[in-house]
Amino acid sequence: MTQEKEVYYDYLSSKNIKHSKQRENILDVFLNAEEHLTIQELFEIVKKENKNVGVATVYRAMKIFCDAGLADEINLGDGNKRYEHKYNHKIHSHLICVKCGKLIEFCDERMEDIQSDVCSKFNFEPRDRRLQIYGVCEFCKDK
Repeated sequence: MTQEKEVYYDYLSSKNIKHSKQRENILDVFLNAEEHLTIQELFEIVKKENKNVGVATVYRAMKIFCDAGLADEINLGDGNKRYEHKYNHKIHSHLICVKCGKLIEFCDERMEDIQSDVCSKFNFEPRDRRLQIYGVCEFCKDK
């Protein structure tokens, strides 16, 4: 069993939430996808494997996955919430093209150092961090 599944089962147990095959199928599809998926995109992938799943089930499942610390909801500024893996993934930031919607993930240790310094200066305990820079990617810039 993967660590993600252990986290999932522990969360269900701690919240007295009944296990569901459909929800587990959604989790499997989500964990195997590396893209930043909308609910609709995830639903379309899951629907190929399980014709009986509904989009509302995917919404509810993603809420559980986020609450369990397995997924993170992000807003790229296009009106669609997207979901990405959170558990055991490096903290990273996003560059988002406002023309084509391209998303570039990046990790930079200097960001962590700055965050640590700022939090220390203000005696602040961080719980989450997001950095999203909106601009124009190299391809759209050249057009």
